[in-house]
Amino acid sequence: MKKQNKKKFLKKAGRKSEQAQKKRRARGEMLAALPAGVEDCRRPAAKRRLERASSDGARHTPLAMSSKNVRAGGRSRAPQREKRDTVVEGVFHGTGRGFGFVSPDGGVEDIFIPGAATGGALDGDRVRARYHYFTSWRSGQEEKKTEGEVTAILAYGRESVVATLHEEFSGYGRRRRRYLYAIAENTRIPNEIRLFSDGGAKDGDKIEVTLDRGSRPLSGEVTRVFGAADDRHANYEAVLSAHDVRVEFPAAVLAEAEARAAAPLSDEGRKRLTNEVIFTIDGAGAKDLDDAISLRRLSGGGWLLGVHIADVSEYVTAGSETDKEAMRRGTRIYFPDKVVPMLPPALSNGACSLNAGEDKYALSALVTLSPEGEIEGTRVLRTVIKSRVRGVYSEVNDLFEKGKGSPFAAKYRGVMPALARMRELYELLAARAAARGAMEFDRPEAVILLDEKGDPTEIVAAERGIAERLIEQFMITANEGVARLAREKKIPCVYRVHEPPETGRLQEFALYAHNLWLSTADITREGANGRDFAALLHEAEEKGLSRAVSYAMLRAMAKASYSESPKGHFGLGLADYCHFTSPIRRLSDLATHRMLKAVLIDGESAGKYLSYAARAASAASETELRALEAEREIDALYKTVYLAAREGEEFEATVSSCTSFGMFCELENTCEGLVPIDDLDGDFVYDEGHAALVSRTRSYRVGDAVRIRVEEADISRRRTRFSV
Repeated sequence: MKKQNKKKFLKKAGRKSEQAQKKRRARGEMLAALPAGVEDCRRPAAKRRLERASSDGARHTPLAMSSKNVRAGGRSRAPQREKRDTVVEGVFHGTGRGFGFVSPDGGVEDIFIPGAATGGALDGDRVRARYHYFTSWRSGQEEKKTEGEVTAILAYGRESVVATLHEEFSGYGRRRRRYLYAIAENTRIPNEIRLFSDGGAKDGDKIEVTLDRGSRPLSGEVTRVFGAADDRHANYEAVLSAHDVRVEFPAAVLAEAEARAAAPLSDEGRKRLTNEVIFTIDGAGAKDLDDAISLRRLSGGGWLLGVHIADVSEYVTAGSETDKEAMRRGTRIYFPDKVVPMLPPALSNGACSLNAGEDKYALSALVTLSPEGEIEGTRVLRTVIKSRVRGVYSEVNDLFEKGKGSPFAAKYRGVMPALARMRELYELLAARAAARGAMEFDRPEAVILLDEKGDPTEIVAAERGIAERLIEQFMITANEGVARLAREKKIPCVYRVHEPPETGRLQEFALYAHNLWLSTADITREGANGRDFAALLHEAEEKGLSRAVSYAMLRAMAKASYSESPKGHFGLGLADYCHFTSPIRRLSDLATHRMLKAVLIDGESAGKYLSYAARAASAASETELRALEAEREIDALYKTVYLAAREGEEFEATVSSCTSFGMFCELENTCEGLVPIDDLDGDFVYDEGHAALVSRTRSYRVGDAVRIRVEEADISRRRTRFSV
């Protein structure tokens, strides 16, 4: 072959090779965009699956297409990429499968990052990413999607992780080698972490690993050994470490709080309300009482509801050591064996707590309501109050049930007329909440009872009576009134926001509910509101599916968070809502108090507090999520320990969900476990259309009552296996 012809041949072959690669890439992208279950129809098995999917109009959109050519309007359309890339900064969220997403600053939609393009970023890292849009077609509908790559890690989200140590050996004799690695408990970190020494830990121990973020592959050093993976204490400490739960207060914070708590009270600049009938109602074990209530009937038939909240900002001044610590903690955390407070005990249980018979500083929201219970106006005042009675939920519930025949009647004699009025207003407010579509989920909380050694002896589902619901409605009313006041007067505030569910999650939930034979037309229509979801929950309750549907609906809902902007609360059906009523326990409430006092009462400039509102909202959202995850994991740990002591025992349970790998069953006390599909007696398959596991002879559906046996409880992974 001549030299010139050879060059032409190689050039032509190169062009063909490039074209083939482009076709393969386009085909791969197009296949990724197809509906789940649709595969290359040239393969007979996949073709049969596609035909079945196409014939089931109730569950799938008919598909007049193959995976080779997706046709819309009669033309073949492959995914098309836009030429221009966009650069953003944001937070990287990893997954257990290697790929991840970047949540850009400013609320732009998440960007998909393939596994090969993460640039070594781990979950929680702040990164710079470059991305582009490409257009694909799914079920004949045009969709715009994002795909990008991490170009730089700006700040590490974590310097250390909690993990389990593993050791392996290879070779024989002198060539025998020991290989150490760790698997992070956080499943969003998929990599094995290489270790060069065990730090005194044994195979299977829970450890803390400080990461060498510059290493490839990822490596680290053992800096703390918690203990054996099946030890409750080791797992407990590992959870606290993983979520950076600060149990102890720094000495400087304790000293400052004690000095502030010792300061004498003064009436200067405050309205004294100690002659008003004001009292608290809380749980029997509560020590930090931050809300008290009063109620008067007005001459025109309306109401004056007083919600008197501990004036924590009087003791925790901006920029103080205690304030900085509150910003780091963000919220009080509840564990079965302890409470981790946001503020030191000298304040939370002492000076700020509205203990009965003691003069206390308060920030009082006086809410004027119409005879029908509608908010007409709200005033916020600096006050001094004195609680008449230290009310307890269980005692007040007994009073509501038995009246003067209750053994607690003597204790509450001085506030009985007020309690009668309060119950009347509560019923009015509850009816209004139901009418506007406020959602009440059937999500019982577990009460875990411990023995003197700290081991769980009993787990029961918490019950809520009228007293708990009454306080909840009064607090919601005060929060709404204060939020409306802040918005109307343009006062910086930390709002509690809850946005409507995203379209994708809503569609998934609607399919789930439809497969349970529930009416879903209302929740999928344009403009669906809380009343539609509340109606579906009511239907689920009538069919015995309330708990399972509540959990599924909660997963579909957007997470409530904090914002400096009033965006409304979808779940409560309110346009205005903030958190004002628990400043001992939550940063959001403390920040709102501080800004209300400064701008509304002292007349300071609102602009001075705009950046503070944004910082407080961000910190409150972040710390709340961290606290919820820690609480959930510790509860799961205690439940697993409880069931581990009962291996071989049988319990009544309810099927809470079905999957392709088995069914989850929940006991009445909220403990849950998995029955693997392979352990079922018979040849079962997952019927997605009816959310069931079925065989030739029987089926298991969500809501079915079953009798389970506890087979295995894995304390390290906090998972339990049942059998039926």
